[in-house]
Amino acid sequence: MAIKLSDHFTLRRLFKFVFPSIVMMVFTSIYGVVDGLFVSNFAGKEAFTAVNLIYPFIMVLGAVGFMIGTGGTAIVAKTLGEGDSKKAKEYFSFLVYATILFGTIIAIAGIALLKPMAQLLGAEGIMVDYCVIYGRIILLTKRPELNAQAIFQSFFVSAEKPQLGLFVTVAAGVTNIVLDYLLVGVLPFGLTGAAWATAISQCVGGIVPFLYFAFPNKSALKLTRTRVYPKVLIKTCSNGMSELLGNVSMSLVSMLYNFKLIEVAGNDGVAAFGVIMYLQFIFVSIFIGYAIGSAPIISYNYGAGNENELKGVFRKSLIVMVASGVVMTIASFLLSGALSKVFVGYDMELYNMTVRGFKLFSGAFLACGVNIFASSFFTALNNGVISAVLSVLRTVVFQVLFVLLLPMVWGLDGIWISSPMTEIFSAVAAVVFFVAMRKKYNYM
Repeated sequence: MAIKLSDHFTLRRLFKFVFPSIVMMVFTSIYGVVDGLFVSNFAGKEAFTAVNLIYPFIMVLGAVGFMIGTGGTAIVAKTLGEGDSKKAKEYFSFLVYATILFGTIIAIAGIALLKPMAQLLGAEGIMVDYCVIYGRIILLTKRPELNAQAIFQSFFVSAEKPQLGLFVTVAAGVTNIVLDYLLVGVLPFGLTGAAWATAISQCVGGIVPFLYFAFPNKSALKLTRTRVYPKVLIKTCSNGMSELLGNVSMSLVSMLYNFKLIEVAGNDGVAAFGVIMYLQFIFVSIFIGYAIGSAPIISYNYGAGNENELKGVFRKSLIVMVASGVVMTIASFLLSGALSKVFVGYDMELYNMTVRGFKLFSGAFLACGVNIFASSFFTALNNGVISAVLSVLRTVVFQVLFVLLLPMVWGLDGIWISSPMTEIFSAVAAVVFFVAMRKKYNYM
């Protein structure tokens, strides 16, 4: 039987409900990694380095979709919990249309800034051309669709159709992998082929859900005629500000990492960091998927005033995050050599640098899940301020502080250690807010 947001969630039922979102995010990360894998092995180290230089800028432009998706889900799920399904559908429709409009405007602006941004990030010579070619194809063809895909990933869960969200993600991922193989591995299109493969797959991920919600369906949500809701948009942006700040700041910090790595280790440092980020995204996607899947449950029960269910979900979630963090830390440390070899096994010096970096980096997974859940949890409670504070502390304040200071003491190792240190300090901040807000929301 289908699981409803109004159900009682045992640990087994909770895991069953969030599992499609976890698989969806893991699969998203894997097909994102496939791009890097094909570019590195078939287009060369220079093209791979160029992608890693410009991609943080592209992700900044896509952050609007994550903000509206996460912030809007909290409002829509809360409205469903209050029993007003008609209003929930209108809010949902307005937010989808607004996301597509914003995505189009942002894409146009991004194309104009590609070349100066690539040069600002340290690209020179042929790498500037690589950055512009890759970024132009991505922005011309998929930016509105990427924003749409980001918002639909969250709303599929609110619509009580997480399995459908998984199906769409798998379809987009398979499209990307097959096209990467054909355009990069078989046909000699190199970096251009990888960009087109990603662009087409994102179209699948954005257009298919739009068509599903545009026509009559059996879910809790449907695209309908609506009107402009300025207050809802402001509240959505406020709720999802942590996700916007998180995505933007992570991208900006990635640019800072690249600057420091070029300074300390040259282009090989940027390439090694790119591999670690690809692999890190696979592990972290489990935490993100859980956060996406559990957030509507939290918002619904908060809107329905069901404090006992809220307490249960909160307690079970912390147990899952801590246990998963321990397992991932051990797994990432043990598998660092095998995973790095897949990307850069053709260059022994780069391979050794990547393996050492990933082993030092792996400690970040211990506390990472708690931090991701904490930000998502307060967003789901419609408290975007605390969520944003936690996100800024984690993705800006601590990251920048440690990446600037630690290399002065430990050189390249200091750059890799900065992420574990960031997660530890961020977890302390999360615990402080959990304790401070427990009486207001009664989740403890």
